Amino acid sequence: MNGEALRMEGVRKTYRVGDEEIVALDDVHLTVRADEIVALVGPSGSGKTTLCSIAGGLLTPTAGTVVVGGEDITRYGPKELTRVRREAVGFVFQIVNLIPFLTARENLVVVDEIGRRTGAKARARADQLLDELGLADRAANLPGQLSGGQRQRVAIGRALMNEPSLVLFDEPTSALDTELGDQVVRLIREEMKARGTAAIIVTHDDRITHYADRVVRIVDGRIGPSSTP
Repeated sequence: MNGEALRMEGVRKTYRVGDEEIVALDDVHLTVRADEIVALVGPSGSGKTTLCSIAGGLLTPTAGTVVVGGEDITRYGPKELTRVRREAVGFVFQIVNLIPFLTARENLVVVDEIGRRTGAKARARADQLLDELGLADRAANLPGQLSGGQRQRVAIGRALMNEPSLVLFDEPTSALDTELGDQVVRLIREEMKARGTAAIIVTHDDRITHYADRVVRIVDGRIGPSSTP
């Protein structure tokens, strides 16, 4: 690792809708250090989710360069991008899409079974994370038996299973009340800093930006000046 979890240079993303070209990202330059937590703030439709989708290898840019963990993924095909997502990037989506018929432990293990560990090693890694996240006594519970905050913590654990260099959080507090949302973002900061893992937290909630090291604002697909919370 070269000290950078993510580097985006001149990234542009456009879509064609009929005869019209829609610009989702316009000349984005963004660098995230290996242990940095960045809050990405902007109104709906500003390009926040598109930026994270490109950073995580879910979308490819129309133009520009994307480097994740020192690896230039800009021209990677689907197979290579799948490997990058499996090995280098963790995702926590706005809707906590846990598998409803799997326990908390199994929701973590199912991720790592296709990664670097299998069997007992994967289960041991899952139990370690659940313990660190205060969920050791909930390992055998199904998602429907967990509170919203507990499900969010399971999702964080799942994102950390493969020890990624970058974790992307898409509105992680949108379904939580203010107090619980504050607890979850505090937990995100503690877990990322304990591991030296970088994170981008997409949010429209300025109340949680003080947990970030830096706030980056995006409007109409363009990045504005960064600030400290």
